[in-house]
Parts: sequence; structure tokens; C-alpha cells
Amino acid sequence: MEYFAGKTDIAVIGAGHAGIEAAFAASRLGLSTTLFTLTLDLVGNMPCNPSIGGTGKGHLVYELDALGGVMGKLADKAMLQSRMLNESKGPAVHSLRLQVDRRKYSTLMKELIEEEKNLSLVQAEITDIKFEDGKAVGVVTSMGAFWEAKAVIISTGTSLGGKIIVGECAYESGPDNTLAATKLTQSLIDAGVKIVRFKTGTPPRIHADSIDYSVLAEQAGDEDPFVFSSGDEVPEVQKKCYIAYTNEETHKIIRENLHRSPLFSGVIKGVGPRYCPSIEDKVVRFPDKIRHQLFVEPMGENTKEVYLQGMSSSLPEEVQKKLIHSIKGLENAVFMRTAYAIEYDCADPTQLKNTLEFREIEGLYGAGQFNGSSGYEEAAVQGFMAGCNAALKIKGMNPFTLSRSESYIGTLIDDLVNKGTNEPYRIMTSRSEYRLLLRQDNTKSRILPKAYKAGIISEETYSEFLKEEEFVENEITRLRSTSTPPLPTLNAYLEEKGYEPLKNGIRIAELVKRPHVELKALYGILGGYKGDKHLIKRIETEIKYEGYIKKQLSEVDRLHSLEQKKLPTDIDYTTLKGLKAEAAQKLNKFRPASIGEALSISGISPADISVLLIYLRG
Repeated sequence: MEYFAGKTDIAVIGAGHAGIEAAFAASRLGLSTTLFTLTLDLVGNMPCNPSIGGTGKGHLVYELDALGGVMGKLADKAMLQSRMLNESKGPAVHSLRLQVDRRKYSTLMKELIEEEKNLSLVQAEITDIKFEDGKAVGVVTSMGAFWEAKAVIISTGTSLGGKIIVGECAYESGPDNTLAATKLTQSLIDAGVKIVRFKTGTPPRIHADSIDYSVLAEQAGDEDPFVFSSGDEVPEVQKKCYIAYTNEETHKIIRENLHRSPLFSGVIKGVGPRYCPSIEDKVVRFPDKIRHQLFVEPMGENTKEVYLQGMSSSLPEEVQKKLIHSIKGLENAVFMRTAYAIEYDCADPTQLKNTLEFREIEGLYGAGQFNGSSGYEEAAVQGFMAGCNAALKIKGMNPFTLSRSESYIGTLIDDLVNKGTNEPYRIMTSRSEYRLLLRQDNTKSRILPKAYKAGIISEETYSEFLKEEEFVENEITRLRSTSTPPLPTLNAYLEEKGYEPLKNGIRIAELVKRPHVELKALYGILGGYKGDKHLIKRIETEIKYEGYIKKQLSEVDRLHSLEQKKLPTDIDYTTLKGLKAEAAQKLNKFRPASIGEALSISGISPADISVLLIYLRG
């Protein structure tokens, strides 16, 4: 029997990474927000890898931090190790990854939520969403409590219809053997939401003292570490990670037991992530590869649990132990947690607008793995955008969206809502056609002006940003106009980098343009700015890649001109002569607001765009 529990402006279902950012974004815009979670003990939990960031993912965290999100700040505070990935490659793909203490991160996050004004944290399973006239109006808990709400955000992670599978063993469960949300799916289906079934997995955890580290390759953190949130002190803790390798014996054990793998026996129905496959999937897909890399990572400062990244599996427990014990350095590994696969329910993301509100259900938003994505970082940025847009809509303000030409957040959301996904979606730098413009070092300049205009960031934050922009512009001008004589220390550095020593003076910017010459090193030799490392990297990149940046900016201008060409909302695309039937069907489904939006829809070709442009010309 239902009873009235109270009113809230926004109800957020799930306190994982998406739900947390949604709740903070909404509450900080002045809306009363209630964050529901199956258990208060695992708020902000990391059921899989104990890290934040990585290739492409680090870019998302920087963008989220610039907007005022909390993930980057708390990852910095819980950091165990900092590594900038892909430093041997160009600046577009440099990606920060922090190894973090998962329990400390969760504890800090819960404390922050409990202190937040306008935000309430409630332990309850949401079993039903109430709708009136096609609009979400509240949620109902398993105990019959009805919470009236003006908007509902679903961020259920892998708990919605969760089912853990290990070999022949399968049971209803959320991640880490928590409760599964078993009733909400039907409520969504009844409301007309198309539900799909996805799958992900996680590796075993083993005891640190049972590992022979002497035979493993050491992977230390960076000597001069970066963090995500500027202004925070870098923790002194820099724990080591290690690398191990599978071998032919490991692969033999897997092949001999494939008939017991739920992934290949047909027990697992959900679609898994292509870019984070299980170890048995890797062995089958790459039969000629003689070994696969495993990362041996600490789970926290005060625990002996160690995470084996790259060893996700759904094989039976006894088989998992055999294959782990076949690996050099892990022969005596003691299992603390068994690897498992988990199936879960999520929504087809093409049902969403780019605000992450459902097209056909007003006031209902989706975020994170519920939208078909994979990863903490992808979830967090979607949560922020959903919470932000739900709040802005309630306040009668314009929505806040980011395009793929100005952010990885925009790329992620555009891919999901316009192209859809048939597997858990993971961000990668290769997904962006503008990645030289979307670097970590220039995040604020890409995002803050638009965020300020939308009323999302404070006057103080924006003023600080403008000061940084002025400094960068003036410093680039100075480096282009200032020359240096052939100093002995400078020549020694250039010779170290493979260049002939200078005989005459040269403008500093010309030195910066040389491959492998670093502006930070030049500042050390010639004197100069010694502050924010991100600003130094940005100045260096703006000078070094000036021509490439101009070329991409011209492409962005072309895209923006297409965005200005608005499409009427009442077009019947099946009546347009020359438009393919498939294209007409997709355009009628997605209803793009502009030519630019139409161009981003999967299956819409340049020929289809030409038809639309001819139509607009009349």
C-alpha cells in the first residue's frame, strides 16, 4: 500500500557515478534533490577497476571538473598513483589516469553528499515511476513510499535487472554481490521505454602477500604527477603497479574449458563491451597472440586486495584459479574475490534527446550505464548533463548542451542519442574527428564560456578563467616576439634532443615548434613561467601545432554553418524527393533540429544532406 513520503524537485535513482553527479548538478542549481540508493554503504562504489581516467576518459574528467563536477576533485584526494598515458604520442591523446583508493573515494563522496545543501540521500529501492499525461511525476519505493517529483533521473548502473554469472552459477545480484533492482524494468516497459540487455565483467581480486613481485615488471607513477582539479595539493602516496603476462599454458586452460564459459555456451544473453573483453574472449578472438598483458593494481592504501586488470572472466571459479596460477608471479595467488560477469537492463539511448531527456516522456532522464555506456567517467559526465538539464528545465531556462566539436562530452552524447550503440559504449580519443582541439590542457577555454553563459558556473570561477586566458594569449605573443642568444645551457639541451647547437639568436617560439623540445625545459633554462603545468602544455601545443589547429578550426566553422541551417520540426521526410527510404525513416524518428544534427545521425549520407539543403533552398 502506497503512502505519500514527500515532495522533491528532482528524484535521482542510483548513487553511482552518474547519479552522484546528477544530484550535485541539480542541487547546486538550487533545486531540491533526493538521491535514492539501494544501500548507503556503497555510495560512489567502484565495482570494477580502482581508477579514474585513462585514454579518452581523462578528457571527460577534465571537462567535468571544469563544469563543477566532483569526480576529479575526489579522485585527486584518493589518489594512489598518477600516470599520464600516451606521452610518447601527440598532445591530443595525452590522457591522465589516477589509481585511487576505492574505499577512501566512496567515503569522501558520501561525506560530501551528506553536507550538500538541497540534497538528501535516501536508502530505498525504487520499484515504480509514476506518469501523468506522458510526464514523470514521481517515484515509488519497495516499501510503498511515493515521492512526488518534477523530474526523474534514472542512473541504475548494472543493478537494474542485475544477474551475476560465474560458470554454471547464476543469480540475481547487483555489482559486488549487492541487491539487484528487480521491479523497475517492468515499470519502464509499461511506460513505452525500449529496454535492451547488456553485459560487463570484472576480474578476480587476490591477496597482495601471495604475489611474487620480483618476477613482475614494475610500473611506477609519474615523477612529476598531474591531477584533475587545479589548486588541489597532490597526495604524497605513489603506490607501484606491476605488469604480468598470460602464457600458452593459461590459454590452453581457457580453451579446454570454453564449454563451461557462459559467454560461449549461450548462458549469457547480454552484449558485452568490445573494448574491454573477458580473458576467454581475448584468447578466442586473437588465437595467434602468445600472451596478454595484465596490470596488477592495488585496491587501496589500507587493504591487501589487488586487482588484476585485463583478467575479466565468467569461467567457473576453479578454472579461474587454475589459469591465474599458471601466470608467472601468481603461482601462489590467494583469491579474495572471484571474477564474474553481470547482465543488466538498460535503455536504447536513441530514445533520448541530447539533453538526456526521453523524447516521448517529459521529465524522465537517463544517465550512465542505463544509457548503454560503459565506465565511471562516461557515467559521471552524463549524470552531470542530465541533472543540469533537468534543473534548467524546471527553472524555465534554456538547456545546456555541448557539441562534439567542442567537447568529448558532446561526442559521447551525440554518439549515444543519434547513432545508438549495440554494445556498452566506451569513449576513446579516436571517436572524435576534432581531437587536436579537444585536448586536456585547453579544457577550460573550450567549455567555460558556454557554461558561464548558461549560468552553470560562478562569476568568480569565470573571472579566474579570463585571467588565465589573458595570460596564455600574452605569453604566446611574448614567445613569438622574444629572441634568445645561443646560450651554452640552451645548446647543451638542444644537442641532447638531437639538434645542432645554435650559432645565432632565435625566437623562442621557433624553438618550441621543434619536435621533442619542451617549453617547460626552456623556461627552466631561459627563465619564465613555472606555474600550472596544464597552462604550460597548452601554450606549447598552441605554438607547436599552430597550422594543424587552424585547419581543424576551419572545419569546425564549416560544421557551425551547418548547425545554423535549421530544419522545420513538422517535415514529413518520406515526401522529400531523392531521399532514401532508410534516411527518411531515421530523420522522422530523430527529428534533427538542424542540418548539423542530421549529419550526426548514423546512416545519413552526404547525398541525403544534399537533398535536405536543396529542400531548404526551396
